[in-house]
Amino acid sequence: MKQRFFFIALLCLWCMGLSAQVKVVAHRGYWKIEGSAQNSLSSLIKADSIKCFGSEFDVWLTADSKLVVDHDKTYKGANMEEDKLKTIRQIKLDNGETLPTLDEYLKCALKHPDIRLVLEMKPLSSFIREDEAVKKIVKALKKYKLIDRTDIISFSINACLEFKKALPDTKIYYLNGDIRPDRIKALGFAGIDYSMSDFQKHPEWIEEAHQQGLEVNVWTVDKEEDLRYFIDQGVDYITTNEPELLQRLLK
Repeated sequence: MKQRFFFIALLCLWCMGLSAQVKVVAHRGYWKIEGSAQNSLSSLIKADSIKCFGSEFDVWLTADSKLVVDHDKTYKGANMEEDKLKTIRQIKLDNGETLPTLDEYLKCALKHPDIRLVLEMKPLSSFIREDEAVKKIVKALKKYKLIDRTDIISFSINACLEFKKALPDTKIYYLNGDIRPDRIKALGFAGIDYSMSDFQKHPEWIEEAHQQGLEVNVWTVDKEEDLRYFIDQGVDYITTNEPELLQRLLK
């Protein structure tokens, strides 16, 4: 009887340890709460206020080579890559904030040192523009001394490779879901950062990635049953629009 109790206790502790390894990343910041909006400064502040591990945000290069934070290429009538900063800055987010520049976002991050930044650089219309964006992003991260607090993600393999050359010690993750873990390892990236549907097609990639010494993030997971599944799979990070739900499940 005592042996059975001891085994159950050990199993519970192991399961608790497995769950504790999963880190919560707020998708586009914590925006599904009053006073917030996707990719706003408020979304970063609110993600920090509930003690998320990280806040994910998206970066574009404008027509006049400025860096702005927004998810969609076209938003409220403006095109993030084809319009100039002056036009884009006229946009108001759903919470009334002005659409932020990368400089504004990073300045805000300096006031919230406990949360990690997960910077997604959006694919651009040419490799030349992507290379320019990479250089400008690296320069901004160095300016604000935030390189050590920032992970880089992108759907563009070109951008990932350029970041790897510029920041060899920074964690870089590829998003597109079309490269096996062993090839990701060979490219020198920190891990795979694939969609929930990618892992449904290739559930074996989670274990294969860990066997390669890679980290695993899955996005964007919002339903309780899906969150529980990936917790049980032992992924390292879950990116979600429901960070408080995920935190409750992990507890």
